[in-house]
Amino acid sequence: MKKSLLIIVLSIMSFVSFGQKIKEKEVPKIIKEALHEKYPNAYGVKWDKEKNNYEASFDVNKIDNSVLFNGEGKIVETEIEIQISTLPKNALDYINTHFKNQKVKEAAKIINEKGTLIYEAEIKGSDLLFDENGNFISIEKAS
Repeated sequence: MKKSLLIIVLSIMSFVSFGQKIKEKEVPKIIKEALHEKYPNAYGVKWDKEKNNYEASFDVNKIDNSVLFNGEGKIVETEIEIQISTLPKNALDYINTHFKNQKVKEAAKIINEKGTLIYEAEIKGSDLLFDENGNFISIEKAS
């Protein structure tokens, strides 16, 4: 289980770490259509190319979202900004124990194409990753 979770986390971080900003006109039509079909209220869309995938970053109802699409327009991963207070209790306890007096800059809920949920909390340029129960997984350099 831990090995599978580690592989998932490393996959997520590899997608996040190597993005290159691109213009909307460089994004294939199938990707843009998939975004607008799934998120018709998305606004302020910005695009990044990550290897063979495309990441759309946007707002819906003043909440930051990002979605990673493969070249066929299928969702690989979603990331939604959440209130720090809504992180699982175990994650908040871990942060309070190991990062006393340090402020969580932002938090997010990440769901991959298999439906695996991971929570992320950014502290001082690092992302703390937690499983769906709030158990600590790893710490990564924020991108």
